[in-house]
Amino acid sequence: MSVADLPKIELHLHHEGAAPPAFIRQLAHEKRVDLSGIFKPDGTYDFRDFAHFLKVYEAACEVLKSPEDFRRLTLAILEESAENGVVYSETFLSPDFCGGGDVQAWRDYVNAIRDAADEAERKFDITLRGVVTCVRHFGPERAKDAARCAAETAGDWITGFGMGGNETVGRQADFAWSFDCAREAGLRLTTHAGEFGGPDSVREAVRALGVERIGHGVRAIEDPDLVHELVDRGITLEVCPGSNVALGLFPGFAEHPIAKLRDSGVGVTVSTDDPPFFHTTLRREYEMLHKAFGWQAEDFAAINETALNAAFCDEDTRARAKKRLERT
Repeated sequence: MSVADLPKIELHLHHEGAAPPAFIRQLAHEKRVDLSGIFKPDGTYDFRDFAHFLKVYEAACEVLKSPEDFRRLTLAILEESAENGVVYSETFLSPDFCGGGDVQAWRDYVNAIRDAADEAERKFDITLRGVVTCVRHFGPERAKDAARCAAETAGDWITGFGMGGNETVGRQADFAWSFDCAREAGLRLTTHAGEFGGPDSVREAVRALGVERIGHGVRAIEDPDLVHELVDRGITLEVCPGSNVALGLFPGFAEHPIAKLRDSGVGVTVSTDDPPFFHTTLRREYEMLHKAFGWQAEDFAAINETALNAAFCDEDTRARAKKRLERT
C-alpha cells in the first residue's frame, strides 16, 4: 500500500472552501448567478494572492444560501474526502455564512449539515464533526454572534470553536470574549495563527485565548522559545503544507517546516485547508510529504495518532475512528 492510500484524519478543513468548483458552478447556474469572474478557463478557482483568495472565497459563498444548499455541499465534500481515504474529519463552519449569525437560522443549517453527515457516514464510512468559526476580518462584535450560535448548539456534533479569516486584521486578544463564551459552553478551542502572522501571533493565541490547537502555526519555527512552549503546553498544530506553498509562504514542500516542527517534538497533523482552491487533496499532501521528507507509513501513522488524540470528539467516536485507521 502506498502512503497515499493510507486511512487519514483531517482536522483543518473549511466547509465552503472545500466546495468543488463544479458544485459551485452548478448552484450558480440553478440560481442564475454570474460567478464567471472567480473561475479560470479550466473551471478551477482563480485568485492572485491571499487577499484576493478571501474575496473569491466569499463570492463563491454567495450561492450557498439555504440549509438545503449546505446539505448538498456536505455530501459532495464528504464523498470526495472519503475517496481520499479520510475516515474522520472536522470542518470549520461559520454562522456568518449560515444564517447571518441568527441562532435559529443557524440551527436549521446545522441540522441540515448534520443530516448529510449522517447519510455520508452510512454511505462512505466517514465521520464528520463541526467546529464553529468566527471570521476575524468581520471584527470582534460579529464574532460574538458566532460564539453565541456555537454555544447554543454545542454538543456531540458541534464540538469546537475557532477563528479563521484574515490574520493581519486586529489581534487574537480582541476576540477573548467569544472564546470565553465557547469555552463555558464546553467547546474545545482552536484558532488560525502563525500563517501570515509571525510567531507572536501564535504566542498570543495560546496565552490570550487558551486554545489547545493552532491552525497552521508554522511560523512558530522562527522562534525556538515558542517551539519549546508549544511542546511544553501540548499544543497541536493543524498544518496544511499544500496551502502554505500555494499561498507563497514557502517555495515548496521540501522547504516547509513541518518536519522540523515534528522533529522538535511539536504535535503536527496534516490537512488540506481549502483543497480545490489550492489544487490539493489529502492523498496529494501525503505523496508530497513522502517525496520531500521520505516519510513512510509509520510516520503517517504517528501523525494520525496525534490527530486522533487532538480531535474534538467524544471517546466513542475516537474509538470508531481508531478502528478505521487500523485498516491498512
